[in-house]
Amino acid sequence: MQIQEKPPYDTVFEWIGGEDKIRAMVERFYDLMELEPGYADLRAAHGPSLDNARQRLTWFLTGWMGGPQHYTERFGHPRLRARHMPFPIGIKERDQWLACMDQAMGETGVPEALRARLRDSFFQTADWMRNKGV
Repeated sequence: MQIQEKPPYDTVFEWIGGEDKIRAMVERFYDLMELEPGYADLRAAHGPSLDNARQRLTWFLTGWMGGPQHYTERFGHPRLRARHMPFPIGIKERDQWLACMDQAMGETGVPEALRARLRDSFFQTADWMRNKGV
């Protein structure tokens, strides 16, 4: 059995640097989605405007990381899988989402130890969201 070292903060929200840091990471995530050809399939799945997605992901991650519950206050339980069911999500879309978010975390200075933990959590969630084989 391996004992993990206690994180330096009580919540991921504190560790990442609060809502402004989450917002910056999400903004970079969606900017990269529009800029990088390697994320073209992911970008195509989001429709013509990313404004709504930017705001909702910021609200969701803020609460998910232990900060204010902006998303649930507005929309109730996230029901991630149900809300994403209309969008075809396969391995390619999952992997593009994960790569784009990892790049955004790196470019916005998320500490490496936290980045590694978030990569694991994001993978589990993104893989669970898949609703098509490939």
